[in-house]
Amino acid sequence: MTFKENYEHWLKSEYIDENTKEELTGVKNEKEIEDRFYRDLEFGTGGLRGVIAAGSNRMNIYTVGKATQGLADYLNKNYTGEISVSIAYDSRNMSKEFSERSASVLCANGITVNLFESLRPTPVLSYTVRHLKSKAGIVVTASHNPKQYNGYKVYDEDGGQVTDKAAKEILDCISAISEFKNVKTMDLEKAKEDKLLNIIGEEVDKTYIDKVKALTIREELVRNSAKDLKIIYTPIHGSGNIPIRRVLSELGYDNVFVVKEQELPDGNFPTASYPNPEQPSVFELALKLAKEVNPDVIFGTDPDCDRIGVVVKDKEGEYRVLTGNQTGVLLTHYIVSSLKELNKLPENGTVIKTIVTSEMTRRITEDFNVELIDVLTGFKYIGEKIKEFEKTGSNTYLFGFEESYGCLAGTFVRDKDAVIGATLICEMALYYKNKGLSLYDALIDLYKRYGFYKESLVSLELKGKEGQEKIQKALENLRHSMEDNVAEVKIVKSFDYKLSIEKDIINNSQSDIKLPKSNVLKFILEDGSWFVVRPSGTEPKMKVYMAVVGKDLSDADRKSDDFNKAVMEIINNACNN
Repeated sequence: MTFKENYEHWLKSEYIDENTKEELTGVKNEKEIEDRFYRDLEFGTGGLRGVIAAGSNRMNIYTVGKATQGLADYLNKNYTGEISVSIAYDSRNMSKEFSERSASVLCANGITVNLFESLRPTPVLSYTVRHLKSKAGIVVTASHNPKQYNGYKVYDEDGGQVTDKAAKEILDCISAISEFKNVKTMDLEKAKEDKLLNIIGEEVDKTYIDKVKALTIREELVRNSAKDLKIIYTPIHGSGNIPIRRVLSELGYDNVFVVKEQELPDGNFPTASYPNPEQPSVFELALKLAKEVNPDVIFGTDPDCDRIGVVVKDKEGEYRVLTGNQTGVLLTHYIVSSLKELNKLPENGTVIKTIVTSEMTRRITEDFNVELIDVLTGFKYIGEKIKEFEKTGSNTYLFGFEESYGCLAGTFVRDKDAVIGATLICEMALYYKNKGLSLYDALIDLYKRYGFYKESLVSLELKGKEGQEKIQKALENLRHSMEDNVAEVKIVKSFDYKLSIEKDIINNSQSDIKLPKSNVLKFILEDGSWFVVRPSGTEPKMKVYMAVVGKDLSDADRKSDDFNKAVMEIINNACNN
């Protein structure tokens, strides 16, 4: 149906409440109505994400209910016997309501639900699915998006986000629901009486925290010296406050100073319009506190506590926000070097990164004779590899990370985990402090040893139907009309992850890419620089990742500026031709 027909359908439906209809009749701008109704909110491999508002292309109890009915139909179709689903939610506006609507729909379909009593980090949900042997999991969050957004991520029985095949099957089930009357609901009190709804909390939290503590590598160091590390932490109004402070306290980190103005959960994020630890501005209050505390390390987590950003002091006394790549290479080196020193590095040890993550990782893993595996962007692909290793015994997972501030050690969680990240970052900072070094000193030492790598990201926001069309057009232009050089430096390799083709331009040969298909392009140049173009899976954006290698910091900065300018000129031409 057209967007106007869809709009009228909502206004006339007896299953849509009067407040929602009143909101819709108050929208006078036809472009706004079109954007709300030209499609159903897309269920991708990560689930749903969108602006909270009425409409089929928005996050509301009706779109969440429909998605959950589709998930229920998928589970009842694929499993027999008792089926359970675990549900968590973060601090965002409507997160609790959306989680309760999800529970209501699942229970109405005869599926048992384990619902957390209050907000929890996304990685705790990933752990809970496996711990309680659920067939699926749901976490209501929009991660680091602005306050207008919320989302709904679906996890499989292994605790990882559903990957392409399962997501398509769930989408087919959702698409088959044509009427609101086909979405079943159940009163939650009745669901509790019928033993279909279990409220969970501390009994799960304790086992999770114990497993996080067990990831400590240098136990004696932490036991004897944790009290000496001075830490500033900001939860940025999210779900990390209680679990991170708890695990650090139980490990003996007594000097943890929390940014009071950002401590309590608040879906309006009053001190951070974009609650993302990738953004230096979210640390302004932490840096103000740092003048009083003089910490060894500062870190912050996003609302659902799966991403972590780190701030360290350089030689001049200036605080610097590390990139996700910088934190990731520091942790990679710390983990593999510590395991080697302690004679605990397995022969088949493996690190996993995404195709847009720093190639400096490769230099480190080669140095320690550790295998490095690349996967598509999205932590679900790292989780998928962990599952594969478990089945085959071919590799021992050591660590995985992506440039967008997500990392994971251990295998009891199958998604990025900022609680684990915080624990390892504190241990690493403590180790270097005992050597008279800051984390920034350690990073510079790694650059001197492996090369001065610099990565950057530009996100082009292209909203609405026209924006989506422009993104697709740009990728097709680059796919078929890309020049053979960037600023007179030759392209030596190209990777088309949609067509699954890797081209070696120097040797005029090509091979198959053994990864799932994705509309992503990567180009590698003669001097080691590279760039990747991909549409965001969760936001109306096209992302351009760029990387260079310099002789020193200033050379890397200069190269990065020149390279980024040349690449963005190519991208803008592709968007507008």
